[in-house]
Amino acid sequence: MTQSTHNKHRRMIVGAGLAAASSPLWFNIAQAQSTPIRIGFPVPLTGPFSAEAQDQVRAAQLAVNEWNAAGGFNGRKAELLVRDDKLNPGEAATRTLELIEKDKADFIVGSLSAATQLSINAVCRDRKILFNSISQSDAINEAKDWSLFTFHEALNPHLTAGAVARYAFPKYGKTVVYLTADYAYGHEMVRGFQRAGQALGTKMLADIRHPIGTADYSAFLPRIQALKPDMIVLNNFGRDNINSVKQITDFGLKAKSKVIVPVLLFTARVAGGADAYEGVMGGTSYYWGMEDTVPSAKAFNDKFRKAYGGAVPSDYGALGYAGVRSVLQAVLNAKSTDSTKVSIALRQLRYDFYKGEQFYRKCDHQSVQSVVIVESKSKGKDKNDVFKVLAVEKPNEANLRSCDELGHKIST
Repeated sequence: MTQSTHNKHRRMIVGAGLAAASSPLWFNIAQAQSTPIRIGFPVPLTGPFSAEAQDQVRAAQLAVNEWNAAGGFNGRKAELLVRDDKLNPGEAATRTLELIEKDKADFIVGSLSAATQLSINAVCRDRKILFNSISQSDAINEAKDWSLFTFHEALNPHLTAGAVARYAFPKYGKTVVYLTADYAYGHEMVRGFQRAGQALGTKMLADIRHPIGTADYSAFLPRIQALKPDMIVLNNFGRDNINSVKQITDFGLKAKSKVIVPVLLFTARVAGGADAYEGVMGGTSYYWGMEDTVPSAKAFNDKFRKAYGGAVPSDYGALGYAGVRSVLQAVLNAKSTDSTKVSIALRQLRYDFYKGEQFYRKCDHQSVQSVVIVESKSKGKDKNDVFKVLAVEKPNEANLRSCDELGHKIST
């Protein structure tokens, strides 16, 4: 074989190798590595909880950006697919189904209602797609609604109401009236307060229920006044809470009754103002002011400030961050985007992303975490400095309903 013939033969072999590298098999592998990890994020961008939902989106996007900047998973970046569930269970189910079947979402994180999260969970459970809920619910932990793919990053009403009751009831009296939004969140909060209150000798005078989205509470206030409770507990959320707090203040009920809100929202307090919320106390999953004592809170706040022009994250915003970041961390730990493998990794995760140590309880995938007890401050120089931290109830599985009570037969 002449030298020229040998060189020609060598070029043919190299060319054949290049052709093989560009074959459909190699193309599919390269395409899989470049496909983003898609996280569906259905939340109520419209409606009475829109302010909280928009903050969830901002913080969730921060988690995605941070993870991508660190290199993602095998070069694959994450993508947040935000959808408006309109605070409607049917809409939430439809949007979730679209995210999974049309948009090929790998995981679902989101929800801001006890009702919508159950419909989202049902869709994900049937299709074996991991769902991490970032809204309060007791039912989602129960065996009838639960699956291997169901996780609950948020506090639940039993834990929240219990922590607030254990702090407030011994301090402020023995009688209580509940003003309750008439849906799952409100009902579950009352149940949590009642259980804790029985052990503390607290008497319920009435549970007065109102429709979600109520603007005028004047029909309820004279009855509350006539009952003369030591405490008024407002089991409502978002705009409902702002309206009820303002009208209770204007009606003069604070003069003889302590006003308590189990989920005392940063966004509601900022929107409602210092005068309306003066003296109101309650619970929260997170307050940015914890940064003075919790290093991970300071780190999270600083990243949020840098990303959003000096703004501070809200409590529900922080849930959006942790809900997404925990799933992405589990992807890295599992070395996979398969929901079953990621679920197993998430069950084993111990994490401190923004508020101190957390972990998911094995039997129901409830995030075991602290509850922060706060009280609204008077007007200050800093518009964001709205709460005084009164106490922090540390993470404790004993404060949750037992696995047996929830219908789970496996050991924790």
